[in-house]
Amino acid sequence: MKFANRYAEIKINDMAKVFQAIEKIDGVLNLSIGEPDFNTEPDIIDAGAEAAKKGFTHYPPLQGFPDFREALCSYWQRHHGLKASPDEVIIAVGGIQVPHLALQALLNPGDEVILIEPYFTPYADQVEMSGGVPVRVATSEENGFSPTASELERVITPRTRGIFVNSPNNPSGRVMPRVQMEEIAELVIKHDMFLLSDEIYEALVYKGKHVPFATLPGVRDRVLTMGGMSKSHCMTGWRLGYGIGPVDLVRRMTAISASQTYGVNAPAQKASTYALNTQDAKLAERRKIFAERMEYVTKRLNAMKGVSCASPEGAFYLFPNVKGTGLGSEDFVWKLLEKAKVAVLPGNAFGKSGEGHIRIACTQSLEVLKRAMDKMEEFLK
Repeated sequence: MKFANRYAEIKINDMAKVFQAIEKIDGVLNLSIGEPDFNTEPDIIDAGAEAAKKGFTHYPPLQGFPDFREALCSYWQRHHGLKASPDEVIIAVGGIQVPHLALQALLNPGDEVILIEPYFTPYADQVEMSGGVPVRVATSEENGFSPTASELERVITPRTRGIFVNSPNNPSGRVMPRVQMEEIAELVIKHDMFLLSDEIYEALVYKGKHVPFATLPGVRDRVLTMGGMSKSHCMTGWRLGYGIGPVDLVRRMTAISASQTYGVNAPAQKASTYALNTQDAKLAERRKIFAERMEYVTKRLNAMKGVSCASPEGAFYLFPNVKGTGLGSEDFVWKLLEKAKVAVLPGNAFGKSGEGHIRIACTQSLEVLKRAMDKMEEFLK
């Protein structure tokens, strides 16, 4: 069978390799997956089921139900001060489809898109699948995994079309300081770029408040704010994502999605509308639980020989430095899985700047996390 040249080099990434290995090992304590361990709240499930019973089982509007888009606008204004109208919102099949649609709408062959390391692996794949060229900018733990404006400007060329940002960040859990956000915003304006801002962890900031890029002066018409229901409302399996951005971009993304998905699951949209309007207290509860878990794991990691870990800032990830153990990221991960049956991800799966780090997802109960830290401590001894 002959395959398309554009996918000739496609291969399973390092994250997927770990996931596949876990499936073959019994009794693994899995700290590798970025999915909340909480089930979707029962009343949200009931809302989706009730919507189906009422007849919401047909094709939905391509851009998403108006009441869902209105609820999203209300949620973002209520929580983060971002004002938007429903015609600036597109509903997608999970948060991961949003940048895919945007890049298809924005890129011509050979256009460059800046990625700040460490970054969510599919970003680079999606840039390439859309005919673009990912341009990776290295960072370090010392600068908080956030590049300076001069470091970013150094890689800008006449072919540069845009930049990806992700705060709170996957995999580092870092929250970008406002001063750096403002510097990036100035570059976006100066060089006539677009900015894809992945803010899917907006509900999980532990110090201060989440600041949407689109609320900074002068960049609103250049920013696509990307989010989803998966992390904030524990609805990963419902596959509901969204983008908030300029109307012209949203319209083009909607037209592209018509030939890909032809709308998004109708009962899931109704369940999500209910969730956005009723679950603020639950979000606060879960944020407190995740903060407690991350503080505990951070303390345990910093007591281990050869390991250091920064204080948690956002999302539910920790990105400890394991260079002091004498093991590289991949060696550490595979040996920990083999000898201790604890699964984490190698930092270099998220770009070269992640080498020497591992990603730990605090998405298990405190009891499971304690057992995993005991096993990791024993492994290091």
